[in-house]
Amino acid sequence: MAQQSGWTIKEWHAAYLSGELTPRAAIEKLHVQLDTEDTAFIHVLSASELSAQLDALEALSDAATLPLYGIPFVVKDNIDVAGLPTTAACPAYAFTATQDSTCVGRLRAAGAVVLAKTNLDQFATGLVGTRSPYGPVSNSFDDRYISGGSSSGSAVSVARGLVPFSLGTDTAGSGRVPAAFNNLVGLKPTRGRFSTTGVVPACRSLDCVSIFALNVDDAQQVAAVLEGFDSSDGYSRTPPPSTVMLPAAPRLGIPAAPQWFGDTLYEAAWLASLEQLREMGAELVELDFSPMQQLAELLYGGPWVAERYAAVAGFMDAHGDKMNPVVRGILAQAQNFSATDTYLAEYRRADLARTIQTLMSSVDALLVPTTPRLPMLEQVEADPVGVNSQLGTWTNFVNLADCSALALPAGLRGDGLPFGITVIGAAWQDAALAEFGRRWEAFAPWRAGATGRTLPVAAPSTQAPAGHVRLAVVGAHLSGMPLNTQLIERHARFVECTFTAGNYRLYALPNTTPPKPGLIRASEGASIAVELWDVPIDRFGSFVALVPAPLGIGTLTLKDGREVKGFICEGAAVDGATDITHLGGWRAFIASR
Repeated sequence: MAQQSGWTIKEWHAAYLSGELTPRAAIEKLHVQLDTEDTAFIHVLSASELSAQLDALEALSDAATLPLYGIPFVVKDNIDVAGLPTTAACPAYAFTATQDSTCVGRLRAAGAVVLAKTNLDQFATGLVGTRSPYGPVSNSFDDRYISGGSSSGSAVSVARGLVPFSLGTDTAGSGRVPAAFNNLVGLKPTRGRFSTTGVVPACRSLDCVSIFALNVDDAQQVAAVLEGFDSSDGYSRTPPPSTVMLPAAPRLGIPAAPQWFGDTLYEAAWLASLEQLREMGAELVELDFSPMQQLAELLYGGPWVAERYAAVAGFMDAHGDKMNPVVRGILAQAQNFSATDTYLAEYRRADLARTIQTLMSSVDALLVPTTPRLPMLEQVEADPVGVNSQLGTWTNFVNLADCSALALPAGLRGDGLPFGITVIGAAWQDAALAEFGRRWEAFAPWRAGATGRTLPVAAPSTQAPAGHVRLAVVGAHLSGMPLNTQLIERHARFVECTFTAGNYRLYALPNTTPPKPGLIRASEGASIAVELWDVPIDRFGSFVALVPAPLGIGTLTLKDGREVKGFICEGAAVDGATDITHLGGWRAFIASR
């Protein structure tokens, strides 16, 4: 297996496990390929800085067991990396970080290795990737087009296959727009899921650290390392115990009348993706997105620009002439808003957010084109504020409404440039969006960024999602049976039909209403048909409370060796019961009556 660009995390680990590569050899070889003159990078680590990281990794006795052992990544340069300058794309603002941001610290503790700090729209203000004194970052597919921003360098580093993942930030779409423009997954978490300690704020009350990755599994693997409460972050939050997963045939709310600003290629790509979603089984429900548009307008048309100003007020007042003029002009609007305006705008935000959340309750999730167009560099240069505003059409409202979002590749336009969609859920629906993203990836696979490389097929998950219990049902709780509603009411989700191991016997229990079977482990038996359902853990107790004696919940062994929770029966209860093992399952027994 020769080292090549566009590897996923799984492929990097496979190369290490085979002994074909070592982290030091692989990463040092990759490091020398990074061009310090490339506008994607603001600071590429020196050979000695990189070697110090590798020395620390090799000194760990359990290094090879770490979840991100030897995985290279890059970091947007508004996120602190100890010992390196943080510039936020403003050289006059630069300072040397004395410690890692919480997110970088967690990644390095998990075995990942930082290679570079990446370019961005100055102070993370922009969705274009051109507002930087270090130069504009071009699209990874065609350098006449923009990369998207503000997390421009982080996105193109992954799209070019240099690293399997990177960190960005996302306040108004900075982790989603570049993902769409570069054929990547862009994970925008629920606010507070990842710590923002050690991040130069844009709007601190809205900011999120985001992830760029080649596929959904990589994004989720990195997210699992990053998530967790951080007492040093005043906006850090603790998630609820479980997430309601999207059903197999989800209802997705889409904009009834999307605008395309003349980009007919993007419109055609959107219509093609909608047809694929229908083929996948989704029900598409047109919704009035005007509340979302009204909320989006508050971000730059309201006092949240004052929050952006607050993040750099002292610097701007003293050194405003050293800032990008477009960024300075946006932040200068802070003087137009009073404290009274701020409270009035917050009341408006809360009312619109409630309207949006009510609208979202009528569907399983929202689905939007990540952006309405893909502009060329010259178009942004001609109208930097107007084009930027258009790009935030479907992204600006998300954090203001306290939503989670996942940007996904959705094929190529007619001219071969990327198009992307974003699925949006309520707060803490991150796992549900990722599970949907995996299904979309399996149905409509994409290539690795701009490398043209075919991504490995993701193996189906054999475990319940976090916050869920996988439950085997054998009788009256099967789909279409009288007690199946007890699962549906608790937002349980059907997973698959399968069979137990071959050492079970099934009995029709007498005097039960509705009729129920009893499943017993035995020295001699057969494989019995069951259904697997994922039940939210915070609803599992109320489900178990409904299970009457002589039934109970125990651990079942499946035909493939997996162990899951499932219905069992007291041995004494089968005395006088009818042995129906030979029929292979409860449905067959009901049909035979």
